Amino acid sequence: MHNEHDHIVKRYDDEQARLSDEIQRMGAMSVAQLEAALDVIERRDDNAAARIIANDEAIDALEHEVSQDVMKLALRGPMATDLRIILAALRIASDIERVGDYAANLAKRSMALNTAPPMPQVRGLYALGRLAAQQMRDVLAAYRELDADAAQRVRERDTELDLQYTALFRELLTYMMEDARAITPCTHLLFMAKNLERIGDHATNIAENVWFLIHGEELMPPRDKRDDSSTTVV
Repeated sequence: MHNEHDHIVKRYDDEQARLSDEIQRMGAMSVAQLEAALDVIERRDDNAAARIIANDEAIDALEHEVSQDVMKLALRGPMATDLRIILAALRIASDIERVGDYAANLAKRSMALNTAPPMPQVRGLYALGRLAAQQMRDVLAAYRELDADAAQRVRERDTELDLQYTALFRELLTYMMEDARAITPCTHLLFMAKNLERIGDHATNIAENVWFLIHGEELMPPRDKRDDSSTTVV
């Protein structure tokens, strides 16, 4: 009987490890998609943008796989800690899938942007994108290492991303008001900047789920949000 129990526990651990690996793979794909999207925005490459959009299906397929594996684990009658692992995995996979969507959306808008002359504000967008990609990389490492403090640091750094987003938002609005021809490309850049700000929010969600995975319902320390673009007056 004891051997049977050990066998079940071992198999359960193997499935948990597989789930974690799948999420890491999915996370790495979403970050690669984001970085590729930032690259095509800079290079103004429509063909590469189209490939990024097509690649999004692979991330969606992996999220489906994670959901299936989570169901298998859930049906084993898990204890509270295992339920936390399952819940966190589902939520994190969902956030990663949204990041992949935003990366594909950036690639789509880059193609629209390529029909207009190059914009100087692309540099600010690129800097914002690098920050969002770093947040994702750091939070995926926190999940892999089960490091609650690292997750909390990612969450705190979201303020920096919000501040950069708001600064870029104001710059784009000012530019649009000064030059009517800039309105269409600036509108695309505004949406792209918002996508990057949302990727930062998803990194924060993942950080909160890593904290939940380790500490359960114990609340994370409070933090301030600094995206005040909705109240911006030019």
